[in-house]
Amino acid sequence: MSKGSYSFTTPIYYVNAKPHLGTAYTTVAADTVARYQRMNGYDVAFVTGLDEHGQKIAETAGEHNMAPLAWCDSMEPFFRAAWDMLGITYTDLVRTTEPRHARTVRQFWNGLYEQGFLYKGAYEGWYCLPDETYYAEGDLEQDEAGAFVCPECKRPVQQASGEENWFFKLSDFQERLLAFYDENPQFIRPETRRNEIVSFVSRGLKDLSISRSTFDWGVPLPFDEGHVAYVWADALLAYITGIGYGDPDRPGEFETRWPMHYHFVGKDIIRFHCVIWPAMLMAAGLPIAHTVFGHGFLLTKGEKMSKSKGNALSPEDLVGVFGVDAYRYYFMSDVQFGNDGSISLERMVQVYNADLANTWGNLCSRVFNMTGKYFEGRVPKVPGGGSGGAPEGALSGAADALLGGESGDAPGGGAADGAPGGGPDSAADNPLREIAAGLYAEYDACMGLVDFTGAVAAVQRLAGRVNLYVEDAAPWNLAKSDECAGELAAVIYNALEAIRIIALFMAPFMPNTSAEVFRRLGLGDVTAVTDIEAASAWGGLAGGNKVETGDPLFPRLDVDAIDFSVS
Repeated sequence: MSKGSYSFTTPIYYVNAKPHLGTAYTTVAADTVARYQRMNGYDVAFVTGLDEHGQKIAETAGEHNMAPLAWCDSMEPFFRAAWDMLGITYTDLVRTTEPRHARTVRQFWNGLYEQGFLYKGAYEGWYCLPDETYYAEGDLEQDEAGAFVCPECKRPVQQASGEENWFFKLSDFQERLLAFYDENPQFIRPETRRNEIVSFVSRGLKDLSISRSTFDWGVPLPFDEGHVAYVWADALLAYITGIGYGDPDRPGEFETRWPMHYHFVGKDIIRFHCVIWPAMLMAAGLPIAHTVFGHGFLLTKGEKMSKSKGNALSPEDLVGVFGVDAYRYYFMSDVQFGNDGSISLERMVQVYNADLANTWGNLCSRVFNMTGKYFEGRVPKVPGGGSGGAPEGALSGAADALLGGESGDAPGGGAADGAPGGGPDSAADNPLREIAAGLYAEYDACMGLVDFTGAVAAVQRLAGRVNLYVEDAAPWNLAKSDECAGELAAVIYNALEAIRIIALFMAPFMPNTSAEVFRRLGLGDVTAVTDIEAASAWGGLAGGNKVETGDPLFPRLDVDAIDFSVS
């Protein structure tokens, strides 16, 4: 049975340029959560989307001699192709130009208009066109010449004066927001973001312009067709469009899916998500999402990656070198989600070789090879292992007699000569089982906190221990004596079973590799697992399964053979 709904979102991405590592970073993180929570028994809703309205998009389209919608239509395939390449399993991708989303925007803001939360006025202040953000003068920074610049993108701002707008009474929600932050300390994570937002709101809030009247590329407001919704008053609502808000074709879905567990966003847009968005929801009488997680920036050579700086790397280029799974693994394991992370191709090669080629990939290769060499490519059948007999003729000699016989002939039963006392399934003789037994609890706690590095580290500790276990047990020496056949079988079974469990927990990060490991172990579809806690119980690997050696999962990379010109 399902544990219930688990819903979350990425930001709704601007379509002014193709996806880069920054957008891919957030999306891979969300997909890692989606894949894990499905395996953990939840009914997952994973919403992403494209922010296609606003002045910036209209101007970008004009620069390419295209109508705004034609420009947006031309960009959508790049996002879908990038997410397909990276194995992103979203449940809905909302385009803000879709009729269903226009219905959401009009319905939502008409409701607030009728409740008296909106009024018409004239905006006076500063506006950053690239970020489509209004700023009070006290929030701006100055460049070397003393001109005001955006505190986020550092580009010049323009003074907006006299434009007729509709305003949302954001200032009315200051105390309610502060009380909400106090009562819900997990709403803003990590803690540094929370402190920033509390400080910002405590200084006082001004009412928010939610419409534009000087251009028409947006959703017209139902109560004033001469105004279109301000881009943020439009895009934030894509989160509820993606789970069926007001959609007669999806009855009951919104009530089941809302509120969201997480909004995953970059730290530069947390004010929209942690101030404006919850105030909008309060006004509408809707619950507020459980957590907004504002992750840090990816830095190259100490600078934030951005298209304007020309240092935004291409996901396609890196996938071409490392493959999809290693790409996903690096960004989730080596960059602490929540903090800024300095990345480089050199570091990617280092992590790839150490974690994937040397530890995980090498473990699979050596154990699969030994299974082929000592047990004719079949999982040894041992007491405490999975059910399922070895096919006739799969084993030979003393190993065949021992592993196909009664349990009393095996270690832990009658303790055959050369077998460790207590049997291969005891914690004393099998340290892998003991580590594996605690893995779900540790991993699940990390994933619940979106601590991807912690989750990966827990799995890698088991992988490292299996490598050490194999070295200590020295199966190549055990294989020299028929008297050690039982111990040899136990060692190989334990290593194979640990590999199965590692593959389960690696699947949210590296789904293709885990699927291949499962295939080589003669198992089913790892992504079909819906109770990872039960599936990771020791002994799930059936004796007798055919084991395929195959090519190395992660061939080592030579740093000198890679073109680093993009770094």
